[in-house]
Amino acid sequence: MGMTINFGREICGDLPSSETREWLVTNGIGGYASGTIAGLLTRRYHGLLVAALNPPLGRTLLVTKIDEIVEYHEQTYPLYTNRWRGGAINGYGHYHIEKFYLERTIPTWKFACADAILEKRIWMQPEANITYVRYNLTRASGPITLRLKALVNHRDYHSDTHAGNWKMQVEAVENGVCVTAFPQATPFYLLTDRATVQPTHQWCYNFDLSRERDRGLMDHEDHLHIATFTATLHPGESIIFVASTEANPSLNGEAALEVRRSYERKLLGFWQDSCPVNIREVPEGLQQLVFAADQFVVNRGTPENPIGKTIIAGYPWFGDWGRDTMISLPGITITTGRLQITRAILYTYSKYVKEGMLPNRFPDVGETPDYNTVDATLWYFEAIRQYYDLTEDIDIVENLFPVLADIIQYHCRGTRYNIHLDPADGLLYAGEQGSQLTWMDAKIGDWVVTPRIGKPVEINALWYNALRIMGKFARQIGRPYQEYDALADRALARFERFWNPELGYCYDIIDGIYGDDASLRPNQIFAVSLPHSALSHEQQKAIVETCGRFLLTSSGLRSLAPNHLHYRGYYEGNPVQRDSAYHQGTVWAWLLGPFVIAHLRVFQNPNLARSFLEPMVNHLTTGGLGTISEIFDGNAPMHPRGCIAQAWSVGEILRAWLATER
Repeated sequence: MGMTINFGREICGDLPSSETREWLVTNGIGGYASGTIAGLLTRRYHGLLVAALNPPLGRTLLVTKIDEIVEYHEQTYPLYTNRWRGGAINGYGHYHIEKFYLERTIPTWKFACADAILEKRIWMQPEANITYVRYNLTRASGPITLRLKALVNHRDYHSDTHAGNWKMQVEAVENGVCVTAFPQATPFYLLTDRATVQPTHQWCYNFDLSRERDRGLMDHEDHLHIATFTATLHPGESIIFVASTEANPSLNGEAALEVRRSYERKLLGFWQDSCPVNIREVPEGLQQLVFAADQFVVNRGTPENPIGKTIIAGYPWFGDWGRDTMISLPGITITTGRLQITRAILYTYSKYVKEGMLPNRFPDVGETPDYNTVDATLWYFEAIRQYYDLTEDIDIVENLFPVLADIIQYHCRGTRYNIHLDPADGLLYAGEQGSQLTWMDAKIGDWVVTPRIGKPVEINALWYNALRIMGKFARQIGRPYQEYDALADRALARFERFWNPELGYCYDIIDGIYGDDASLRPNQIFAVSLPHSALSHEQQKAIVETCGRFLLTSSGLRSLAPNHLHYRGYYEGNPVQRDSAYHQGTVWAWLLGPFVIAHLRVFQNPNLARSFLEPMVNHLTTGGLGTISEIFDGNAPMHPRGCIAQAWSVGEILRAWLATER
């Protein structure tokens, strides 16, 4: 079951089409493999084994790709495609792809070489830095010789390699080779179940990285052809190639594939058990997103809790972020029926609360999280609320209540970055020069693009919502609730300060360093979509209609109205150009979820609200296949940009769909 993402030669054989469609497989500990349908490298982040050496981070490119060559009836068929600096292409293997399809999360190719069909699959072993590539000769009138040229590296996944005289150590081991890139490096293994191996150690220079050039970054790098594996396959036979940081992975390809398929059947079972409607009535795209959702769930163990969990914000370049985790958690884990994972994540993050704040980001290097966020902590309340409302798990409320109470107290008396309750009106103030605390967090050097210092509308919507949640939780476990009710009542009474009667929607910020900001941004939609709203029904309706007229696109909500002086309709160029457009008109897919829920709340029309989600099904066949991109251009045709797979994009679409069904 799942959406059939299936392309023939019309896509696979057309390089502009096949090099912009990317596949992704993950292992549940932060590692992944990713590439293009064409087999062409276009990003520094593409690789066959990007291992999480310090799960869920420490991601390191170890194995870049395999260049396959088939010899059949005295003819040679290159199945690889490479583009070099300057634009020259060799291999043209995409011309031999008869079919590509996504089998849940397993990318699969069928290469046609005359009357022979060679099938290729890629997957990762759950919770291990092990990538499998299986080749199966499904049709032929004789044997083929298959040569696999393995290209490797050893670098941080954000970096690029210019090899110079770099000499790696290659050691022959049973069934393959062990590669040690430098004396302190983690060794990795390239193994097969039946091939002969010829070590090579030849650097291939200047692979062209077109997507990095589009991003204004280094657009070429080198990879090492470390060895060639050769095998003869007769019709019906297969060979397994394994890239691993473990010395003795299973070389039983059929068994390893069944492990992966069994894992995905369990995912489907969790979802089916929790789905509120007949599974046959669920759109295929939503079924596919259930598998996409799992790709973001990874281990984050601590000494106190070795089985802790977290959520990767996006692939290929984000780690786990507190804000993204709490926003995406209900859709990624609750909607898909994985309540034990939800519980584990909520407990994991409780251990990182300091001075009343959840961490914003866990660095790739080092153990000290960054705490520069005002909203992640408030989204934590809402994530717990959604989990509790579904499970009535009173234990989690009792256990986490002291943490939540401490958070409220810190916000009332003040914590980092001038986050404090204003005694004059009971609203939250946040920010200081040089800080970017909300989700609109782009910063270029010392320039904060959208500082939003003052009282942001969504922060106070979240604050009011959190206080009402605390009042409910306190009653549930027999704790004093009057303080939370009083704080909530005060915030409710003064929330009207956000309403701009002349424009008919909310200020984005009040009491800012430049006064009140009337820029039309999507942040006010949360004052409608959150379960506890401080606005009247007529105000809620006006906000939904205004956002629909000026911010809504097929792919999400624009971050700024097009008629604003600072609106940027295209997210492109070098890092400065892109960051300056990031929240100044760029469309964010995750905002479609709150918009649909707000629309449903105001108009009570599930079919109409659900219709806003339909265009996302088409998006699953472009960009990151079977998943949802981070952002899109604000101007038509609204090309996907940013990460090819974003947790809150997937999670919020799933959550919104479920809301329209319930």
